[in-house]
Amino acid sequence: MSTVNIHAAKTHFSRLVDEAAAGGEVIIARAGRPLVKLVPVATSERPKRRLGLLAGRARIPEDFDAPLPDEVIDLFEGR
Repeated sequence: MSTVNIHAAKTHFSRLVDEAAAGGEVIIARAGRPLVKLVPVATSERPKRRLGLLAGRARIPEDFDAPLPDEVIDLFEGR
């Protein structure tokens, strides 16, 4: 992390952007007082999803979507 004043930031802006893009943080200050932080934009890339990852490992019972018994429904509904 480096701290530079506004005048130096204007003079060396490209170098400071490169530093931030490489993963660093640059603090820009006025009269020694920090004002802003230049940081890299977080990438929103997600790893590719692999379909069938659990193939053969999970079993879904035949009655998976069968209606629940009345006593269970009563518990959910607070009766």
